[in-house]
Amino acid sequence: MKRLVVPLIVALGLLGAACTATATQTKTTHSAADRATAQAEFPTASPATTATGGVVNVVKEVMPAVVNVVSSTTNGRGEGTGFVVRSDGIVVTNFHVVEGATRVTVLSSTDKPVRYTARVIGGDPTADVAVLKVDATDLPTVPMGRSASLQLGQPVVAIGYALGLQGGPSVTTGVVSSLTRKITVPDERCTACPNGRRIYGDVVQTDAAINPGNSGGPLVDLAGRVVGINTAGVSAGNAENVGFAIQIDSAKPIITQAAANPQAPVAYMGVSSVDASNPQIQFELNPAVDRGAAVVAVVPNGPADQAGIEAGDTIVAFDGTTITSSDELGTAIRADRPGDRASVTVVGRDGSRTTVSVTLGTNPVPQT
Repeated sequence: MKRLVVPLIVALGLLGAACTATATQTKTTHSAADRATAQAEFPTASPATTATGGVVNVVKEVMPAVVNVVSSTTNGRGEGTGFVVRSDGIVVTNFHVVEGATRVTVLSSTDKPVRYTARVIGGDPTADVAVLKVDATDLPTVPMGRSASLQLGQPVVAIGYALGLQGGPSVTTGVVSSLTRKITVPDERCTACPNGRRIYGDVVQTDAAINPGNSGGPLVDLAGRVVGINTAGVSAGNAENVGFAIQIDSAKPIITQAAANPQAPVAYMGVSSVDASNPQIQFELNPAVDRGAAVVAVVPNGPADQAGIEAGDTIVAFDGTTITSSDELGTAIRADRPGDRASVTVVGRDGSRTTVSVTLGTNPVPQT
C-alpha cells in the first residue's frame, strides 16, 4: 500500500497488503545435539565477510537470507521483505507488513522459492518490528551489525522485493545520508499508534532506493552485516533518493527477546465481528437478534468459513457459553488452543439458529 508524503510524513513501503524457538547456550563438544544447538545461535560475520569488499560480494553473502513476506487479510494481500537472523527459522520484518494478517507466508529468495507458513512470535507494533517463526532448520542467515558505528557517507546496500516485481529481490546502493532523522508515518491500521501515526526516532536516512515492497528488508554495510531495517521511502513526486531504515541497535532487544521467549500459539476462528447491539450494524446488517457478535467478515478457507459461518450471521454461543458481544467472543476463542474443536451457535439473518463445530486455527499475528 503506497502512502503519499507531506513534510516529515513518509509512505510505508508495503504493497496492497506458524513453531516456537527457545534460547540455547554454546557447547564445546560436537554431538548431534551440539550441532543442533549451534544452528540456533545468532550468526556472526565470518572473516570472509568482514573484509570490506565490493557490492557483488556483499549481495552473494546476504541474498540467500533475504525472504519475501506475503500477508493475507480479509481485504486482500500485502507484500514485503524480511531476513533470516537464526538458522532455525527466526525472521525479522516490519510490523506493518504483517499487521492485521490472517495468514503469513515466507518465501525464500532461491530460483525456485521454498514456501513456509509463518506466525509472529514477538515484536513491537509501535517500533514497527515483527519477529516471525517458520518451521525450518539450516536456513541461510545474515549477521546483525552495529548501527552505532555508522558514519555519514558510509556505503550501504538495500535488498528487498521492491514493487513486488517478479524475479526475486532488487538490490540498490547508496550512502548513509543522516543518522538523526525523526519521521512520522500515518498508519490507520496501527491501533497501538497514537492518533494512527507511527513515530520513528533516529532512523538511518539513505539515498539507496527504498520502494514499496522493500519494507522489512535489510540495509547492510559492506561487511554484509545488517545495520538497519528498511521501512519507508519518499515518493518520487515529493523527493528523490530519500529512504529510511530502523537502526538495528534499537531493534536488537526486540528480536532477542522474541527469540528467547516466543509467544505461545494463540487460537483463532477467522471472523471479524462487532457487537450486534451496535446501531450502525443494526441498520446495515439487520441481524435477527440484538445481542451477540455480528460477523462482518469471514477469512476465506479459515476455520469459520470451513464450518459454514457467513458474514451476516450472529454468534450467540461458544462452547455452551452465551456470547453477548464481540469482546466476549474473542475472550472465549483465546481461552482455547489451536486445534481444539468448539461448538458455535449462530443465528442467521432469517432468524434460523444453527450449531456448528469449528476446528480452531493458529492466529499468525496474535497481537492484533
